[in-house]
Amino acid sequence: MDGRRIVLGVSGGVAAYKSVYLARRLLEKGADVRVVMTASAGEFIGAQTFAAITKQPVLVDLFVGISPHTELGQWAELIIVAPATAHSLAKIAYGISGDALASTVLASRAPLLLAPAMHTEMWEHPGTTNTMEALRAAQHTIVGPDSGELAGGDVGYGRMAEPDEIVFAAESILSGQPLAGKRIVVTAGGTREPIDPVRYIGNRSSGKMGHAIATSAARFGASVTLVTTSHLSTPTPIDRVQVETAAEMAEATWRVAVGADCVVLAAAVADFRPVTVADHKMRRMDGAPDIELTETSNVLAGVVAMQPKPYVVGFAAQTGSLNDAKRKATEYGTDILLANDVSIPGRGFGTDTNEITLMRPDGTTEEWPFGSKDEIADRLMRLVSDELPDRPGSN
Repeated sequence: MDGRRIVLGVSGGVAAYKSVYLARRLLEKGADVRVVMTASAGEFIGAQTFAAITKQPVLVDLFVGISPHTELGQWAELIIVAPATAHSLAKIAYGISGDALASTVLASRAPLLLAPAMHTEMWEHPGTTNTMEALRAAQHTIVGPDSGELAGGDVGYGRMAEPDEIVFAAESILSGQPLAGKRIVVTAGGTREPIDPVRYIGNRSSGKMGHAIATSAARFGASVTLVTTSHLSTPTPIDRVQVETAAEMAEATWRVAVGADCVVLAAAVADFRPVTVADHKMRRMDGAPDIELTETSNVLAGVVAMQPKPYVVGFAAQTGSLNDAKRKATEYGTDILLANDVSIPGRGFGTDTNEITLMRPDGTTEEWPFGSKDEIADRLMRLVSDELPDRPGSN
């Protein structure tokens, strides 16, 4: 979203306080944000708050300057209205201007993202239903509303979507969705192989890299299934399969990968598991147990053997030399393999950053710069979107 021009419209609902955080999140993503408010929005949050955050003046009055709403509407690459009250939604749906927000929307050809927020009774009213049908027919993007606490202590449907969900939708619109129509499977997290009901053999993987990839793929328009051991949150468009062991990871991945365009194997799957699992907690007083190990299922090998074979992205977490990863890249049947040295601070398990070496079966490599896992995920999905259309049998 670096440098993308976003107008944030704020209408008069108590959820306007969330729009302050929304503006901050958009700015953190690199967007250039301008705010336009209705007069009633000012009853809930002050224009000066948004001005201080965005470092830009806030448009509230139509009669400032020559034509502020047309200037702002033409400037925008995307307009977000959050919260979008029943009143503001109806004015947008039926082309009724009269305030700075509605007039800016009418004066723009930018895509429109709406986050409705109102009481349940208002959301379920036939007038609102008709309004939403008109907005959907116009192919505007609508996020939410959700169920939860409402103004006045009520609980029900009509709560504004959380800012991060709105940011995700905005990124999806601005990406152009180059992976639309593609189906992508991503694995994430570290497996746990039980020793007894309490203990397990595991690893330090947090699942952050895999979850970032799944989120990026969905933002780029793909239909995404995430097979994960992690309990990190995921955006609602992602179909999530929760697993724990290597056997569960293998079964779920092989099942959902059938017919997929691309499979990204970012999970840290255990190579070995205990042959037997005690049915009770082992006691210290009984002495150290002898634990016999056996190999787990090879998830990657099962995916590579599929016919037709999807585009396969493998991961190799190494310590020190990447020579073993180079061997894997040439022997394992992946289309690309992403290797990293997890022993280097800031590049290992649980961090928000990484540094990747991309390896291909022909032995060629490409160094990707140190960056956030979100940035690496986006770079990977751009590469996948470039290479998938040229594959025989690709959808």
